[in-house]
Amino acid sequence: MSGDKFLNHNSECIFMSEIKITYPDAKEWTHIIESIAVLIEEASFTITNEGLKLRALDSSRTAMIDLFMPKEAFEEYPEELSEEVKIGINFDDFKKLLKRVKKGDKVGLVVSEGKVKVKLIGKATRTVALPLIDVVTEQLPTPKVVLTVTAKVASDALKEAVKDADVIADSVKFDARDDGLYIIAMSDRGDLEVKFEREGEAMFEYDFKEPASAKYSLDYLTDIVSKAYKISDIATIEFASAKPLVLTFEIPMGGRLTYYVAPMLE
Repeated sequence: MSGDKFLNHNSECIFMSEIKITYPDAKEWTHIIESIAVLIEEASFTITNEGLKLRALDSSRTAMIDLFMPKEAFEEYPEELSEEVKIGINFDDFKKLLKRVKKGDKVGLVVSEGKVKVKLIGKATRTVALPLIDVVTEQLPTPKVVLTVTAKVASDALKEAVKDADVIADSVKFDARDDGLYIIAMSDRGDLEVKFEREGEAMFEYDFKEPASAKYSLDYLTDIVSKAYKISDIATIEFASAKPLVLTFEIPMGGRLTYYVAPMLE
């Protein structure tokens, strides 16, 4: 079997050639990994002919993360795969390693022989080998819900609104009205209202089909937004009354990172 490499795939062992991908901006890659790690400790990247994918639930099964990065976003990517390749990653370990990246670095992943070599490519190339882990994956369909509100807002303004709400309460209400989107937090510690006006500076698009209101845990939202806002200047918010919140952050070259957060019962 000379020249062939051993790789973990769908919890089974197969032999195949070495797999390499290189992303041109290590800082941006780090923001993506940190945004995954706030919800997921272990999960598998899937390398497909279309691009890199990841879909996983958090441990409480209250939130789901969905990543897609097209192959065009990568400087180096496999030309043609006979089948999908899964790369089991511990994101806490991966995140710690990426703290070493410098501005202008690239990041590469080389998968072979049960390991993933992480290459930080700058003035010098630093290589660290991490073990591939066996992650039990499940097929997670895209949630099929009818969402009546779509708002594209400045991601840094959303981050500040969620952080302000976290000072006041443990949950936050998203309230869509004709004149804009309201983020409301109430508790014994006080009341907060943040308004994203329909025609306001921080609102880029507002598709409002009917009034809607839903409450979500700040345990999830604070961590999500505090990391993911670095990926994109715009956050797309979608929801409906008593339905999941869908938060999407666009990645350059057609990628996206989407979170689904279950509503809290009122």
